[in-house]
Amino acid sequence: MASNEAEINKSTNPALDPDNPNPERPGLEFAQFGAGCFWGVELAFQRVPGVVKTEVGYSQGHVDNPDYVLVCTGTTEHVEVVRIQFDPAVCDYSTLLSLFWARHDPTSLNRQGGDVGEQYRSGIYYYTEEQASLARESLQVKETALDGKKIVTEILPAKRFYRAEEYHQQYLEKGGGQGSKQSAAKSCNDPIRCYG
Repeated sequence: MASNEAEINKSTNPALDPDNPNPERPGLEFAQFGAGCFWGVELAFQRVPGVVKTEVGYSQGHVDNPDYVLVCTGTTEHVEVVRIQFDPAVCDYSTLLSLFWARHDPTSLNRQGGDVGEQYRSGIYYYTEEQASLARESLQVKETALDGKKIVTEILPAKRFYRAEEYHQQYLEKGGGQGSKQSAAKSCNDPIRCYG
């Protein structure tokens, strides 16, 4: 009986639904990545030519409509992610994957630098089977380049995306906690300073 109840809850839990957003305009595609604290990851993707929009939020968990405080408890299984809308005619998915791998340590389980917890895990959350295939291929290439170090990045279908609180959106571009704005200009290569 308990197994049947779990299956019923799973089938009616919106947090477990596939992410099915509407693009800003026809021809755009979505991508979703978890690579530690979403502030610096978002700024890195904002700078990519062909990226039309970025949003930070929570995905891959089992609680409907979580907030930052709840995600930080480690009880919801959510990941801090960046959801990206991009124009594949200007920026292909492989370009986004290259930035993803360069932006964090994919061999570090549930942590990036001083940020520790399941919400900081490494993940590629795909919207199409083509994205899934490219993600798996890129993982193999990256792991080969790491000379035997094991990558812990998960590659899973994108579950429902919950947009984070407004103060998290474009946090570093707006100045972060110290009021020092960082450029989100396309092709900017200034170092990204991540701070609260």
